[in-house]
Amino acid sequence: MALSDAIWFRQKAEEHNNLFRHSIPLIASENLISPITKEMIVSDLNNRYAEGLPGHRYYQGNRIVDEIETRTEQLMKTLFNSKQADVRPISGTNANQALVFALGEPGDKILSPSLDSGAHISSAEFGAVGMRGLKSSHMSFDFNEMKIDVDETRKIILSEKPKITLFGFSVFLFPAPIKELKNDLDEVGSKIWYDGAHVLGLIAGKRFQDPLREGADLITGSTHKTFPGPQHGAILGNTDDETWKKVRRGVFPGVLSNHHLGMMAGLGVTASEMLEFGETYADSVITNAKTLAQELHSLGFNVLAEKSGFTESHTILVDVKGNGGGKYVAETLEANGIILNKNMIPGDSNKKAQDPSGIRIGTQEVTRIGMGRSEMVHVANLIYSALNGKDVREDVRDLKEQFQEVKYCYGKETAYNFLQLYR
Repeated sequence: MALSDAIWFRQKAEEHNNLFRHSIPLIASENLISPITKEMIVSDLNNRYAEGLPGHRYYQGNRIVDEIETRTEQLMKTLFNSKQADVRPISGTNANQALVFALGEPGDKILSPSLDSGAHISSAEFGAVGMRGLKSSHMSFDFNEMKIDVDETRKIILSEKPKITLFGFSVFLFPAPIKELKNDLDEVGSKIWYDGAHVLGLIAGKRFQDPLREGADLITGSTHKTFPGPQHGAILGNTDDETWKKVRRGVFPGVLSNHHLGMMAGLGVTASEMLEFGETYADSVITNAKTLAQELHSLGFNVLAEKSGFTESHTILVDVKGNGGGKYVAETLEANGIILNKNMIPGDSNKKAQDPSGIRIGTQEVTRIGMGRSEMVHVANLIYSALNGKDVREDVRDLKEQFQEVKYCYGKETAYNFLQLYR
């Protein structure tokens, strides 16, 4: 019986592989890892423990792990031009938890975007911020432009005097106004934290914005969204040594023990690949998002933030109330092999999250497999046709079959050639 269970799981994994082999992936929080990164994840590193920091472990057998972690940190510091890097968090939310513990005490004030403006749940009262006991206030948001309202937020900063200010979104369409609000935040003594989970790869590719140069003290991020690495997390800093010590302790022993060593090594590989390919990749991601948004708009879809040019990132937000609502649209497209997610939009505060008015679309994974502007036009038309009653499954399969190879990375042959140099 046990063997049959194992066979069942293997079959299900193969079914899942085939599902995405034949589908167009437009989830804004997912991506594909490179062949060498995949080798890190299935290596013996995946079996081991390494509590603590390099040179100060609680386990033996970590000599090589120490080298890998130190090299990964250095690559991330080089990539982001940062003074500090911690590559131990096992997810973006885990990195956020570490900073909440490091920077705040129960009762401290934190200023962040509100959930209905696209913020992540870790900044909510029922997320990491609230569970730490921080007192939340929210930035003012212009829902027509889908941007933080700088003038009104400045007034809130000077009135609330937050100890921590968090810039970050799950629907991150436009750069955050760090530069514009930096003097006001310095005046009230607020630490500036940037949650770059969704846009970390665009920052690495020198697109979107450069938070550390614009005044952020710390960046947290997921490493598997626009940053095309393993499902892991990272913290980057340009802060003082005492704050960084608190961050390190916030990570361990604060919110984790072992830090998933194969994933951490895979992050190092991805950082190296982003140093080589990141600028071209990030530019293509944003170009594809703008193209897809414009084409959907031309087909009659209510793509939000038209006044601001729809997006400056990988993400597009579409109001689909007139197309049956977010749940219906997402499920209809899924049945046709187009995978995206239903999403809350401005005005949905009284709607259930499982039946919102919008959908969220991301272009980072289709870019990763080599799709460009012409394919974005094709995808927009497939979405339009599917929502007007046409069965487009075969058209989707035909398109996707042409794009089955991960781009903007070192291939297996490259890795093999590198290894031969050291034999």
